[in-house]
Amino acid sequence: MKLHTLKPADGAVKNNKRLGRGQGSGGSTAGRGHKGAQSRSGYHKKFGFEGGQMPLQRRIPKFGFKNNDKVYFKAINLDALEDLAQKTSASAITFQLMVENGIVGKKDSVKILGRGELKSKVSVEAHAFSATASKAIENLGGTATTVK
Repeated sequence: MKLHTLKPADGAVKNNKRLGRGQGSGGSTAGRGHKGAQSRSGYHKKFGFEGGQMPLQRRIPKFGFKNNDKVYFKAINLDALEDLAQKTSASAITFQLMVENGIVGKKDSVKILGRGELKSKVSVEAHAFSATASKAIENLGGTATTVK
């Protein structure tokens, strides 16, 4: 085998047609057919267009309702707070501390729920508390503070 004898396999290399470069390149329509929207320059098909057939997004029935005013909370239970308190040995669990430890994202709204058992006295800051969670925190001498 010599370098000057190397060549690609048969059929591996294909030259594209240079359309629209005069009569020698395949005629006057350049592979676009005669007249119509697709033959014109600047033609752009609308998203979802199916050639005039009723598009899928219009054929399927619509249902449901999305309330833009609803606040979605990230639920954190008391057992997760207990684990965080043991890990960080902090007396105050703030929203920032939860973000730094990867429990919640910085754009989340947090609601503390009452599953599990809290053993350590901590003051907790969150966007919302369930009744059982706030009662459990305050029974141990901690505080449940609501933040905006």
